[in-house]
Amino acid sequence: MRIGPYLLDNPVILAPMAGVTDLPFRQLCNELGAGMTVSEMLSSNPRVWQTQKSQMRMGHADEPGIKAVQIAGCEPELMAQAAQHNVANGAQIIDINMGCPAKKVNKKMAGSALLQYPDLVQDILHAVVTAVDVPVTLKIRTGWDPENRNGVAIAKLAEQAGIQSLAVHGRTRACMYKGEAEYDTIRAIKQAVSIPVVANGDIRTPAKAQEVLAYTGADAIMIGRGAQGNPWLFREIAHYLATGEQLAKPNMNEVTDVVMRHVHRLHEHYGDFTGVRIARKHVGWYLQEQQPAAEFRRHFVTIEDAAEQLDALATFFNSVN
Repeated sequence: MRIGPYLLDNPVILAPMAGVTDLPFRQLCNELGAGMTVSEMLSSNPRVWQTQKSQMRMGHADEPGIKAVQIAGCEPELMAQAAQHNVANGAQIIDINMGCPAKKVNKKMAGSALLQYPDLVQDILHAVVTAVDVPVTLKIRTGWDPENRNGVAIAKLAEQAGIQSLAVHGRTRACMYKGEAEYDTIRAIKQAVSIPVVANGDIRTPAKAQEVLAYTGADAIMIGRGAQGNPWLFREIAHYLATGEQLAKPNMNEVTDVVMRHVHRLHEHYGDFTGVRIARKHVGWYLQEQQPAAEFRRHFVTIEDAAEQLDALATFFNSVN
């Protein structure tokens, strides 16, 4: 899988997820086998670039591997400026968000809401591609709703505009995350364009990854919610695709090490106050995936101190090891 001059180590990519794929999580997924990671989406509105939240997302100096940054917005000129700003801050690939189904994003006519307006899509793509000298990629859904699956038409616009890779989530905006992802549209998109296509949606096992790649003909797969609490999924899928063999699940010693390392990095990245709060959801996902422990989870979300969080985790994992 190649995006412009960048050759991925493997065809397994971490999807951009707001509030999830921050620098500590991207670092971890990279260490555990992701072929590429993509940042949380950054607003194209320059008025918010100086906020602490945006500043935390815009520093790419410590980024692992290929530095891919997603931008979101609906005004071609502002999207072009956002692309230039992020390239100036170290981004090596700019990804355009036309896939987010969240209401607060869509009501600003950004994310997957744009799929209703192919002319505006075209204007945004041309503006961003011509604004920067790095590869520009695009993430979309299959359409606005099941009656309007225009993913193939959008894909053709993307190819004509110079987009160098296209990721497709196998649901429409109206579907949100309900039901099951469908891969027929992704297959049709792959057959309709010559640029690399990345399949996304409901890929949670190595066997499913291989099945989706075989069915769609996609060049790579993208993992989103399946990686929450389970960043080992990247190496498991990459190994299975390369060898046909199933890797063993991580033992509790490794789970302990990864969770502790992740929480410590969250504290370092955000500071104790915010880091403690963000750690709660990640630890919840880890425990749900790796070590169900409802009573400890209820206790953990009440902890307000960073050091106390780490002590509580160490005590908990020592008791289950």
